[in-house]
Amino acid sequence: MAIEITRPGKYSLIVSTPVMPAAGTLGFSDSYKGLIDYDKLGALVTNPVTIEPWNPASGTRMIPLDAGILLHTGLPNPGLSKVINRKRKVWANMPIPVILHLVATSVDQVKQAGSALDEVEEVAAVELGLSDDIELDDALALVEAAAKMEKPLLVRLPFYECYDLAPPLAEAGADALVLTAAPRGTARDIHAGRLVSGRIYGPLIKPLVLRMVGRLRREIPDEIPIIGCGGIHSPQDARDYIDAGAVAVQVDTATWAQPKMLERIARDLGGWIATRHKDALLDEWNPDMGHTEAIERRAPSPDASPDLRPSRKR
Repeated sequence: MAIEITRPGKYSLIVSTPVMPAAGTLGFSDSYKGLIDYDKLGALVTNPVTIEPWNPASGTRMIPLDAGILLHTGLPNPGLSKVINRKRKVWANMPIPVILHLVATSVDQVKQAGSALDEVEEVAAVELGLSDDIELDDALALVEAAAKMEKPLLVRLPFYECYDLAPPLAEAGADALVLTAAPRGTARDIHAGRLVSGRIYGPLIKPLVLRMVGRLRREIPDEIPIIGCGGIHSPQDARDYIDAGAVAVQVDTATWAQPKMLERIARDLGGWIATRHKDALLDEWNPDMGHTEAIERRAPSPDASPDLRPSRKR
C-alpha cells in the first residue's frame, strides 16, 4: 500500500502505512528497536530538534492527571548539527522514512536548518513545529522560508491557533498540516506544592482535535493532506481521524504505556484502508486486519447460489 502524506509534487512523501509516532515519542532514531518493529510503521518523526542545544526543563517534568498526563520537558536536544552527525548512519539503515521535527523561532534559523538538511538525504521530510501564541505574520514567514527546502514540509500547528493558521499556511507552502501540537495546561504538583505548566496528553484530547480535523478538511484545499494527532489510544481512535478527513495519524503517549499499540494501530489501520469501500457502512469490515474483507453493498440475487452470496467473517 502506498499513501501520499504530503502535497503531490516533486518532493512528495509516500509511506506504506498511515501511522507514525508523534514528535517527542520515540527519540531521534531507533531508541526503541527492542520494543517496536519499525518496519511496521509509515515513518519515524524525531524528537524536536533546535539549531542550538537545549537543556532539559528543571523541576517537575510529569504530573499524572485523571484523564492523561501533563509533561514539561523543555525539549532537550544536542542541537541540529550534533543530531545529524550522531544519527545520520542510523537513519540510513532504518526501514522507514525519517521526518525530522524542527523547532525554529526565526527565519534565519529556518534558513540555517534548511541549508544543513538539504544535504542530508537520510532525512526524507521536515516537520516544522510552531510555537503557541505565534502571530500569523511570523508563522507565514517561517513556513515560506521552510518551503524553500528541497524536502517535503509538514507543519504542526499549535492547538489554540489552528483554525486561524491552517488556511493561510496551506497557501504559504505547507505540504501537509499536522493537527495538532498538544495543548498547554496547568496542574498542581502535589509533591512540590506548586503549579506546573506543560502540555496535556490523554484520551480527552481526541474529541477536540477530531473536530478540528473535520472542520479544516472542509476549509483547506484537498491537495493538502491533514495528519491527525491527539488522544489516539486505540485502533478505533485512528479510524475516527481517517473518517474525519485525515490521511494519516501520529500516536503520542499511548506508545509509552503500550509500545506494541503503535504496531497494532498500524496493522489495523493499514488493513482497514486497503479493504474499505469509499461509501461503505462502518460495520462492513472486521477490526482485525487478518480477517478483514470488503463486501459489496447490494442484496444477493434471489436465484444466487448460497455459496455466491456475500458473507461476513466474524
